[in-house]
Amino acid sequence: MDIFCEIRGRAGRITLNRPQALNALSYEMCLAIEKALDDWREDEAVQIVVIDAAGDKAFCAGGDIQEMYDTGTSGNYDYGRQFWADEYRMNAKIAEYPNPIVAFLQGFVMGGGVGVGGHASHRIVCETSQVAMPETGIGLVPDVGGTLLLARAPGMIGEYLGLTAARMDAGDAIHAGFADHYVPREYWLDLVVELEETGDVGVIEKVASPPPASKLAEHQPVIDACFAGGLSGIVGALEADGSDIAQSALKSIRRNSPLAMAVTLVNIGRARAADDIRAVLGCEYEYTYRSMEHGDFLEGIRAAIVDKDRNPQWKYSLDTLPDAAVEQMTAPLGVDALKL
Repeated sequence: MDIFCEIRGRAGRITLNRPQALNALSYEMCLAIEKALDDWREDEAVQIVVIDAAGDKAFCAGGDIQEMYDTGTSGNYDYGRQFWADEYRMNAKIAEYPNPIVAFLQGFVMGGGVGVGGHASHRIVCETSQVAMPETGIGLVPDVGGTLLLARAPGMIGEYLGLTAARMDAGDAIHAGFADHYVPREYWLDLVVELEETGDVGVIEKVASPPPASKLAEHQPVIDACFAGGLSGIVGALEADGSDIAQSALKSIRRNSPLAMAVTLVNIGRARAADDIRAVLGCEYEYTYRSMEHGDFLEGIRAAIVDKDRNPQWKYSLDTLPDAAVEQMTAPLGVDALKL
């Protein structure tokens, strides 16, 4: 069983159970999470929902993209589009759920994992947590509603995280608004049992500790100064800055998909204006719907996962990316628009 969904005490319990695959989210797991949330929504016995994952290495390292690659390279884009549409509907249900949802986010929490854990009302991190939206590195844009979290992050941290795919530890995740509470891992099992017995999220405060200092907060002045413009402006500002954080960011940006990064900036701007999970998912879907046919997604997966040559041949360079390509990937989808 890749996922367990059951009621224990006063809690609906969802446990991701693919530790050997870093709990990567399959299509079936997305549907199972949605069904459990729907079943428990009107169940008076379920006062809270607790989401956790087996193993120490990862809560969820992302979506299971091998099937998307296999179908996409054969010219079948419908599987990926359906997967994303159904996954995004599940993400929205987590964000809008009437009862508290507590997510325990150990190890890698990336991409699709942020879509499951990042929209919970109470997000718990620990000393092993590594949170990221790494999509631009594989030719995709931050999705699963993650753009909304990026848009709500302080200053220009959302732009920084979206373009560089940088990883956040527990202190950074709390500073950026991707997590709420720091609870050392040794207390998690007892806390889960107490949540099941009481159905009261107030028990979290009793075991929460002050989070580690955030390096992101320390670097915020440079990030805010350098990430305020468009893509070319950001590159120029980073080149001029010369600090370690600027040079590290520049290295990542030169490695990631220019088209995906430019669309990410557009989407973060749109998310700030909308500040609504459904609107944001709709914007993200405009890119992901087109990403296999017109974007860099399949090439990104080939280079990172299939051939592992780490040498993606993006459609455009930072210098040759035309505005028209960005506009094409962010245009309304009309009859194909996301329906939640």
